[in-house]
Amino acid sequence: MANPSSKSAGRDGDRTIVSNRKARHEFELLEFFEAGLVLTGSEIKSIRAGKANLQEAYVTIEAGEAWLTGSYIAPYEMAGYAGHEPTRRRKLLLHRKQIDQLYFDVRAKGVTLVPLRLYLKDGLAKLEIALARGKQLHDKRQAIRERDTQRHIQRELARRERR
Repeated sequence: MANPSSKSAGRDGDRTIVSNRKARHEFELLEFFEAGLVLTGSEIKSIRAGKANLQEAYVTIEAGEAWLTGSYIAPYEMAGYAGHEPTRRRKLLLHRKQIDQLYFDVRAKGVTLVPLRLYLKDGLAKLEIALARGKQLHDKRQAIRERDTQRHIQRELARRERR
């Protein structure tokens, strides 16, 4: 049974805390990765309370390590003096081969790494990131047109089934 306090259950019972819906509109997503996060105790408690934001976040690879920059995790109210900085850089946990491949792809292909969603999996915070290429304005318009067409088709099929 799903946790009633969860915002939404994702793949395999994951509990999505926050998703970056704007990224799916702004970028063409090429390849997906799951990364762990290095967090402090007050950060994971705040994440479990659902107080995080990925809107301005991005992923960089520096000195052979992957970093999440620009994300916001609200301070945990019960943390006392040992709280955390809400917008600090957080290290991502990926395999060495993945980091090397992502570094090569970002440098060579003109793509970027965007965080898509922050979720809990077996009690651990995970971040879904994607290798992405920015969409042009006409690409965005085409995606909106296709989505509207699919919505219209689904409505028409539903209307015909009701008869």
